[in-house]
Amino acid sequence: MGTNTAENTTLRLKAVLDVLAEGLWTDQKLNAGAVLGEAIARVPLNESERELLSGGIPRGHKALTTATAKLVKAGWLVKGRSGWTIPEEGQRATVAFADPAAFAAALDAGTPVPADTPLPGAPAVKPAAKAAPEAASKPASKAAPKSAAKATTVAEKVAGKAAKLVEEAVAPVAKAVRKRKAADKTETAGATADTAAAAGTAGATAPAAPAVSVETIDQPDAVAVAGDFNILLGAPANWAPQYDESQMELDQVDQLWKIAADLPAGFYSFKIALNRSWDENFGAFGAFDGANHEVHHSGGVLVIHYDHRTRDIVLP
Repeated sequence: MGTNTAENTTLRLKAVLDVLAEGLWTDQKLNAGAVLGEAIARVPLNESERELLSGGIPRGHKALTTATAKLVKAGWLVKGRSGWTIPEEGQRATVAFADPAAFAAALDAGTPVPADTPLPGAPAVKPAAKAAPEAASKPASKAAPKSAAKATTVAEKVAGKAAKLVEEAVAPVAKAVRKRKAADKTETAGATADTAAAAGTAGATAPAAPAVSVETIDQPDAVAVAGDFNILLGAPANWAPQYDESQMELDQVDQLWKIAADLPAGFYSFKIALNRSWDENFGAFGAFDGANHEVHHSGGVLVIHYDHRTRDIVLP
């Protein structure tokens, strides 16, 4: 572990490549959130890095997400709508710059990977050497299910580790938010009662007020959550604001767009896109075409609300 956030972030960048390279041997495609979660599990956050930012994301996780642009610039990482992949240049970088200090220096200086660098071999986590004699005595058809089961176990451990990593840090904030919402509801109920009492003293000839007062604002025709989990919602592709499965529904009472998605544990990234296209989209803090929203999810139903008045999201 490094002595500061900058050193830790570089170590985690190296871990990102290592995780992706190891994934080539398990045939398990981890989403970007799971890769980042495993990198942080290998290089844990210090006290300062555990400080939570918008959306309940730790400072160190945000720094790592931003820094991955260096890997893309170096040609060692490819970010696509369907996920992250490691090209051969990135695989060779894990071999040429296996030492953390050498990796940091090469990344900062833009040092190319030596042309004669070989591709990495099987990772230590896959016991290829020990399993070889046993596998040789079995038909390939019997050995394959065992390998597949092991790969599934690795993926499950990575997702579980990523979820557990931030759970303790997120819990205090979630508790505070729940308290604040409870207080807001109490104040709203009191204000409603006062309004009703005032209306009662206005006189019998006054016109009756509607039972429910609904604030209406100019709303877009459609609002979508476009991110790295759209396929899990049933859409044909991720980062796809045009598909029905990615659309939110407008609650006419509170004027919030809402969606509930049953997702496995992990880190997820997304933006809010209007009218089924990317022409008008909003990221973190409601910024137009801003940075991705990022959220840690412990598994189960994830509820997201979008407020068009602020162009920002709310996680109930």
